[in-house]
Amino acid sequence: MAKVLVVTSGKGGVGKTTTTAALGAALAKTGQSVVLVDFDVGLRNLDLIMGAERRVVFDLINVIQGDANLAQALIKDKRIETLSLLPASQTRDKDALTAEGVAKVVSELRKKFDWVICDSPAGIERGAQMAMHHADMAVIVTNPEVSSVRDSDRIIGMLDSTTEKARAGEKMPKHLLLTRYDPQRAASGDMLGTDDVLEILSIPLLGIVPESPDVLKASNLGAPVTIAEPSSAAAGAYMEAARRLMGEDIKVTIPTERRGMLDWLFKWRAA
Repeated sequence: MAKVLVVTSGKGGVGKTTTTAALGAALAKTGQSVVLVDFDVGLRNLDLIMGAERRVVFDLINVIQGDANLAQALIKDKRIETLSLLPASQTRDKDALTAEGVAKVVSELRKKFDWVICDSPAGIERGAQMAMHHADMAVIVTNPEVSSVRDSDRIIGMLDSTTEKARAGEKMPKHLLLTRYDPQRAASGDMLGTDDVLEILSIPLLGIVPESPDVLKASNLGAPVTIAEPSSAAAGAYMEAARRLMGEDIKVTIPTERRGMLDWLFKWRAA
C-alpha cells in the first residue's frame, strides 16, 4: 500500500527540499515508484533541485482546480524511471490549496505510486498544514541549533494534533533527520550535539547528514545529491535514511571530530 510521507520543519533553510529530492531519489533507486509533491506554492524550488524547471507545464494548483489532469502535470525523471515530480505553482498563493482538492490529488497519487513524498513549506501556515494533513509518516528536518530545534518541536505538536491521523486518534510515526551537522563545531559547543537534539525532541533518529559542499554542488547541477554525488558522505547518509524508512534495522552513524580529522566513531541505533 502506498505511503504518504511529509518532509517538514518549522524553520526555513534547514534542507527540506534537498532532503525531499535526495530521499525520493534514494527510494526510487531501489525500484520503488516515488512521486515528489511540491507544496511550497508561490516559491517552487523542488523542480530546480530536480533539474526539471524547464519541463513544468501544469502544476499542483492546475490539477486541484481542474485545469489539468494528474497525468498532464506529472513530470517523469529522465534519470530514474520510477521517480516523478508534481511541481508547485509559482504564480498562485497558498490559499489556492483547498482541502478537497488536496485530498483528491493525494488519493489519486496513492493509487499510482509506492511513495508520495510531500515537500512542505516552512512554518505552520496553510501550506504546511495541507502538506502534512494526509501523511502516514513524517520526516522532521532539523539543524543542530536552538531555533531550528525549537521550531521543530512545534511542528511535532502540529503533527500530533491537526493531521488526519491525529483526528482519528492514531499516532503518526515521526523521524528526525539532522542536517548540516559539523562534528568539529558540535565538539566545540558552537552547535547542539546529537544527544541534546534527541533529548529535546524525543523522536527516533532517522539519520545525520554531515555539512558537505557536495549537497550545494548537486543542487546547482539540478540533481539530488544521491544522484549527482552518490559516493559522498551526504549521499550515503540519505541512502541509509531511505533504507530505514523501508524498514531496515541499521545503525545510525554519528560523525565525530577527532584530532582535527573526521572520524566515524560512535553509532546510534534508530529507536
